[in-house]
Amino acid sequence: MKFFYSKLSLLIAFLCLTTACNTSKVQTNLSDVQRIEKDLTTITKTKESRDYLHVETLDFVAQYIYNEFAKNCDTVFFQSYQVEGKTYKNVIGRINTDNPKKIVCGAHYDVCGEQEGADDNGSGIVGILELSRIIPKASISYQLEFVAYTLEEPPFFNTQFMGSYVHAKSLYDQKELIEGMICLEMIGYFDDAKNSQDYPLNFLKFIYGNKGDFITIVQKFGNGKFGRKFKRKMKSQHLLKTKSFKAPASMAGIDLSDHYNYWDFGYSALMITNTAFNRNKNYHRATDKMETLDLNRMKLVIDEVCLSLVEF
Repeated sequence: MKFFYSKLSLLIAFLCLTTACNTSKVQTNLSDVQRIEKDLTTITKTKESRDYLHVETLDFVAQYIYNEFAKNCDTVFFQSYQVEGKTYKNVIGRINTDNPKKIVCGAHYDVCGEQEGADDNGSGIVGILELSRIIPKASISYQLEFVAYTLEEPPFFNTQFMGSYVHAKSLYDQKELIEGMICLEMIGYFDDAKNSQDYPLNFLKFIYGNKGDFITIVQKFGNGKFGRKFKRKMKSQHLLKTKSFKAPASMAGIDLSDHYNYWDFGYSALMITNTAFNRNKNYHRATDKMETLDLNRMKLVIDEVCLSLVEF
């Protein structure tokens, strides 16, 4: 009986999550598929993989991100730090710097091993590059900080050497006024085939469906006002299927990206994702290439985030 009630309480908790299946085909001209393709080509088609062993490749990608941020941001800089005698860099771009109230939007640019890492996480980086270009500065009433993180992947994942840990700690130490943080983690892979979507708990397919044709806003319970408000804004855009998943922070998989470091410092943070390895079987493999991505739906994800930030 205890087992039954435990399962029942889990089911009730997940049924209480808000699921939006926004299928209306509203089109926008915000982000640009040709720019997305150009960015992905530059970031993923490097001679060496952009993992922690190839610092020169990481530096090349970091400089590209810096140069793109510099075209539209008010200020751009590297946040450099040392790990095992080598220098690694976060890239930071800011707009509306006169406003002390800040929203952070970040993604990691490194990969796990010998691979192109198009979805993980070239897609997230291209997302923040596009946002830095298309967010109308005059339309937002806060400072927006874009961060491209280094060293999210093993062997430094879940350590203080993660770029997102370094950045989150710097905000905390400087007592900055942070509204919240948005993490873009794998936003380019979609699949309309039946049974193309897996879940950590099998019964969730009856709630969220068995097709990998949606984007997800992932949060922990008690994530605060920022998370609740941004979720409502993003789901109201109706550009593509957008679903919300909220669970205990201790649940396996809910913290597998840069947002969790902001949780550790007490900030409201959320992850926007296609659910990673629960859908994309190219995850952490040499087959994670830009040719496998749906750039049109990736554009719509970026547009939803943009419109939500403008309305926030």
